[in-house]
Amino acid sequence: MIYNILMKVGVITRNKGKIEIVDYVFPKYKIEYEFIDKDYPEIQAATSKEIAEHTVIQASNELKIPMVREDASLYINALGFPGPFTAYLEKTVPPEKLLEILKPFKDRSGYFECAISFAQPGKKPVTFVEKYDIEVNESLIGDQVFIQPWDRFLKFKGETRTFAQYPHEERISVWAKYYERMAKYISSLE
Repeated sequence: MIYNILMKVGVITRNKGKIEIVDYVFPKYKIEYEFIDKDYPEIQAATSKEIAEHTVIQASNELKIPMVREDASLYINALGFPGPFTAYLEKTVPPEKLLEILKPFKDRSGYFECAISFAQPGKKPVTFVEKYDIEVNESLIGDQVFIQPWDRFLKFKGETRTFAQYPHEERISVWAKYYERMAKYISSLE
């Protein structure tokens, strides 16, 4: 398929799931893209929005091309965290241990805050933030190939399936929503 390319952007990520979503969404909007395999210091901030915006501004100014960066934070209400420290906690606390920590709590609700930012060199970023209400399952369930360690016990509010139980295509379409918003915005620039 040949696309009439509207704009080329850099996408800052090494995350396999995010790469699949960009590959799923951006071509539909005729956005040419390249993945930027470079470490940018992640600031310690209170929100995913601040983290994504900081990185996208830095990268677009350095590389002199429009850039996109997504950041997601998981908030577990009973614990009051981890928020922007989700990646660190995932690396240091195995799923079984987190379920054990949550046992005494009745409140198993929380949410994902997902921010996607776009910046052109020397300009202010445009950011979209989505919130997905979730619940923490009481056990590990699911045999689908999962990307994040906690996929076997997280589920959308009111759902019976954990993230690990979603078929691949459905999983991508759920998480692609805010990427679609950004792609529509980028494609409207020309």
